[in-house]
Amino acid sequence: MEKQFSKYVSEALQKTGNTAEILVQFLEMRLDNVVYRLGFGKTRGQAKQMVSHGFIMVNGVSVDVPSYRVRPGDVITIKESKQKTILMETVKNNASRGETPLWLSKDLATFSGKVTSLPEGADLKQVFDPTLIVEYYSR
Repeated sequence: MEKQFSKYVSEALQKTGNTAEILVQFLEMRLDNVVYRLGFGKTRGQAKQMVSHGFIMVNGVSVDVPSYRVRPGDVITIKESKQKTILMETVKNNASRGETPLWLSKDLATFSGKVTSLPEGADLKQVFDPTLIVEYYSR
């Protein structure tokens, strides 16, 4: 949403450093994106729906807000009651094929992943130019 995105930009502008990189870092650290990056969702939409429908736990606590910002050290798991669904079997097959970013680690046996660090460098490369977004919102 526009208002939420505007908030991300203003928060990135207040931090010291490269504002465009900080903005992309904020977006990468959203729970729905982390679920997608771990391979638990085939698409970002599916990952967002999994979070909204209560499939995901962060540090043992159920979280159903897709925009929840995870931090380094957080452990993301799929609830045990949801692990036995047919969806999770396809998730397990698809997640084993995908490549996990360096700032995340995953364990498919337990349907869990951990945020090991903040995304940096090549992990922040996007198909769009985030500096143009920062310029637009900083007016």
